[in-house]
Amino acid sequence: MSKPPRSKPLLRDAEAPVRSKPRRRRDPAQPNLLLDPMPPRIEPCLALLKSKPPEGEGWAYEIKWDGYRLAIHIEPTGIRIITRGGHDWTSRFPEIEKGARDLGVASAIIDGEAVIYDEQGRSDFNLLQASLGGRAGKKTSPAQFMAFDLLYLDGHDLTKTELRVRRHLLEDLIGSREGAIRFSESFDATGEQLLQASCDHGLEGIIAKQLDSSYRSGRLGDWLKIKCIQSESFFIVGYERSTTGGFRSLMLGAYRGDQIVYVGSVGTGFKQRQAAQLRSMMDKLPWKRKQPPVLYSGKRDVAWIQPTLIAEIEYRGWTGDGKLRHSSYKGLREIQDNAEVCKLDT
Repeated sequence: MSKPPRSKPLLRDAEAPVRSKPRRRRDPAQPNLLLDPMPPRIEPCLALLKSKPPEGEGWAYEIKWDGYRLAIHIEPTGIRIITRGGHDWTSRFPEIEKGARDLGVASAIIDGEAVIYDEQGRSDFNLLQASLGGRAGKKTSPAQFMAFDLLYLDGHDLTKTELRVRRHLLEDLIGSREGAIRFSESFDATGEQLLQASCDHGLEGIIAKQLDSSYRSGRLGDWLKIKCIQSESFFIVGYERSTTGGFRSLMLGAYRGDQIVYVGSVGTGFKQRQAAQLRSMMDKLPWKRKQPPVLYSGKRDVAWIQPTLIAEIEYRGWTGDGKLRHSSYKGLREIQDNAEVCKLDT
């Protein structure tokens, strides 16, 4: 059997230094095929609250989902499902993890919302939270993931690409599949028409997005949210005592600048058993206080607590003295979900 030929470097003088050929300058007419490194996390783009939807051809309109904001990271080493606050919740959404694997893509970051639907087909935050076992639960959820943006795909960072292109790529990636991951459709309607339809069907509202915008982290106005019913997160700063083992109402606080101020109470939206469980949770907090953590001049029999728990509250508006009007309790927000406490105008 003949021996394989010796490589050219070994045919040279053994004492001579080995030199590589100089690199040619890249032809600018050829595409640059270098891959972008995959970021470990991208801070989400957040929607700015507005009272009316913008109009014009430069805007796209989607349904506002009532769930948990998540980002799916499809990586060579596996799938990660990351909350808005940067916590890994992959184990809590096994169906969504499997759906991500079924996409068959090498690498991607998909922005969207985990939701569970009620009997009328509306996304319901309370049902989603119950499926996860509440604030301290460790259950898994059969939630679906409504995907509405694509930030990274097969080695390419798309955050500087305009939204219409990102959405086109995302729709091609997901298609019309009926699994745990679905494409969040935009609607061929004016913002006012879609908002009215959303309110008529008992939905939370709509999201308006600028079609030519890049993906910018934070609440910068590229995305706007218009709600049928107002809903925000507030601190629980205390509770009005009750002889039934629960409480009469929860005392709520919001930020004004760096200070937490009292914004009223909520006494509806929870069943007696739920109120008793929440009362037990508050009584176990190590930071109970005799003095209120907010300025309060009322006469109720209140047990004050350190602002630690965050509640999602629906309300219809504000009174003239800055208190919530027609408020209703929706549930506790997860600290890991990075719930943003309501910030009042200073």
